[in-house]
Amino acid sequence: MTATDHVVELVRAAALAAADKLATDQLAFDVSEQLAITDAFLLATGANDRQVRAIVEEVEDKLRELGVKPIRREGHRDGRWVLLDYGDLVVHVQHSEEREFYALERLWRDCPTIDLPAEIHGPVPPPPAE
Repeated sequence: MTATDHVVELVRAAALAAADKLATDQLAFDVSEQLAITDAFLLATGANDRQVRAIVEEVEDKLRELGVKPIRREGHRDGRWVLLDYGDLVVHVQHSEEREFYALERLWRDCPTIDLPAEIHGPVPPPPAE
């Protein structure tokens, strides 16, 4: 079983919202084959505690506009690693130090990735000159 179109839509909306607050290193995984409790993970990084909180608030606002509220939110007070649980989607926004230390992408590297909008990656560099 793979993540539904609705979940993929939520992942992309959350990624765009995170990008609006300059989140970096965004990755999304379809974990539906490995976990019964959720279908997708979105990982995003903030450079400091304040940015982590800003990213989280923007993600919540944008997904609320789509009619979705988090079931659970953990870690917001510290701003080091905030988890937003939407049931079918779990968003992890981590401070850069936590992201490097815990390296969640290593744990889920065998799962298929979910393509994120090109806009979150910034401008595409020109091809090298021949």
